[in-house]
Amino acid sequence: MIKPTRLFDILPYAATTYPEQKIALAGKQNGETAFDSSQWRKYSIQEYIETTDNLSFGFIKLGIQKEDKVAIISSNRPEWNMLDMAIMQIGAIPVPIYPTITEEEYRYILNHAEVTCLFVEESLLRKVVNILPEIVSLKNVFTFGKKDEYKSFADLVDLGKSNPDEAELDKRRTAVKNSDTACIIYTSGTTANPKGVMLSHNNVLQQLYNLEIIPSKWSKIAFSFLPLCHTYEKMLVYLYQYLGMSVYYAESLATLSDNIKEVNPTMMSCVPRVLEKIYDKLYVSGKKLPFIQRVIYYWAFRLATKYKIDGLSWWYKLKHKIADKLIYSKWRNAIGGNFDIVVSGSAAIQPHIAAFFSAIGMPVFEGYGLTESSPVIAVSCREKNGRCFGTVGFPLPGVEVKIGDRDEIICRGHNVMQGYYKEPALTAEVIDKDGWLHTGDTGRFTNEGQLVITGRLKSIFKTSFGKYVNPQLIEEKLTQSPFIENMMVVGENQKFAAALIVPDFVYLKQWAKDNKIDYSSNEEAVKIPAIKKQFESVVKEYNAFFGDTEKIKKFELIADEWSQDTGILTPTLKVKRRVIQEKYKREIEKLFE
Repeated sequence: MIKPTRLFDILPYAATTYPEQKIALAGKQNGETAFDSSQWRKYSIQEYIETTDNLSFGFIKLGIQKEDKVAIISSNRPEWNMLDMAIMQIGAIPVPIYPTITEEEYRYILNHAEVTCLFVEESLLRKVVNILPEIVSLKNVFTFGKKDEYKSFADLVDLGKSNPDEAELDKRRTAVKNSDTACIIYTSGTTANPKGVMLSHNNVLQQLYNLEIIPSKWSKIAFSFLPLCHTYEKMLVYLYQYLGMSVYYAESLATLSDNIKEVNPTMMSCVPRVLEKIYDKLYVSGKKLPFIQRVIYYWAFRLATKYKIDGLSWWYKLKHKIADKLIYSKWRNAIGGNFDIVVSGSAAIQPHIAAFFSAIGMPVFEGYGLTESSPVIAVSCREKNGRCFGTVGFPLPGVEVKIGDRDEIICRGHNVMQGYYKEPALTAEVIDKDGWLHTGDTGRFTNEGQLVITGRLKSIFKTSFGKYVNPQLIEEKLTQSPFIENMMVVGENQKFAAALIVPDFVYLKQWAKDNKIDYSSNEEAVKIPAIKKQFESVVKEYNAFFGDTEKIKKFELIADEWSQDTGILTPTLKVKRRVIQEKYKREIEKLFE
């Protein structure tokens, strides 16, 4: 069968190309739907296609027209994919929205996108119910389960079953062009109002064509937990379907490890923070072992951080074989891995973390891009020099990448978005007259042609002495310490660089116990002199990697959790710098008094 030319073509393509595939999608919904939440609800490709078509019939009966916007506010679930495909194949445009944003952001996006129809998860209704009367374009609201005051996903399926119109659906499908807008994805809004990124079918399909060689042929079980409303995960789930892989959705972040053990996946995507948490947990676990076992455990741990993709000596390979038998195999069993590939994106992963997981049997491939680039600009691959820790690999075929003014990464090619919805002036700010997309990220190329990300232009600041400081480089280095969960470097127009530091309180609690230090709360812990002194030692250790201008001269320990729920991290776990600057304004001022 010929390759898909529109994203919804993936469904008949998969059904024809992979007749042996038994499970297309699977999920659990914590009891919100009719099926038993302790069991995986599995969908065959035939059931997936049938439900998608019935949803399309339902939309047609409701009067949804070409280019109407249909929004989805939900955690990951199989129904999400069915809706996505059903919306696209009638020529309407899906607008996926993060479940973690504020009421004000929902109001802005739903009005700006002129959403006609909304699907919202029951547990998230409370976040939008008050603003629904203010969305003037909105005609229909659906939930996924039963809610007396709203129609449900099942109701729309039943409406479609009762009103099948094959001729109209075929007409709608045929009218959709490869160059049409396939979705509008609103950026997470770390600065001003979210911007609606318009991506075409071709934008995303070109990604699939260029990434299909990365997984091994035997890799057939994908695990997904990053939000489908983010381009990164959305594109990868299309890739999984295009390659005939079974896609399993995690119940929640809290059940991640249990779900992985149940599924035993061969491929998943993640952000570096997830791998860092597993790394820290494994490190702490060794402290409880008897002396001899502990020595072997940490010998294997250190060995894994020194792993290389190419050029390993016979001596290292011998030690690795022993470590794998004694330690790594147990870690894999504990994690539940049978991994061919783990794709890390959204932020730079520390090289020793990537090396560690690759060594223990979870090969890390790093990618780079942004929503505006569909999203991949460069990614690790299996070619010679295509995968090197500390780099994001080669640019995708068909994508030009060069380093512009102030070391900014700019790109041009099939991956560049159509533009920001209803914002031509903002589009012109990031896509110049020659078609180059200005990413706002800084980087460089290695001698082998691999791209290295070095920071973010907007994050770089000048001290009062006129010296530039790249805070992300410092933050990435210091968060290598198991004592530090998160941090932000500050010091614009000040005499020196300083930092707000959130300790890793799980690791700190164990360290405090080992050192006979008692405390009852995080707030109490950050005020204890012995703990402050320990963090002074940590900062001093890592300051040695930087020049005088970049050294952290003062810091403040923060007892608060930085998370999506507290509004400090984006859905991909990036720090919202402006939010932190406002929330901790007084603490920052004190650092420079």
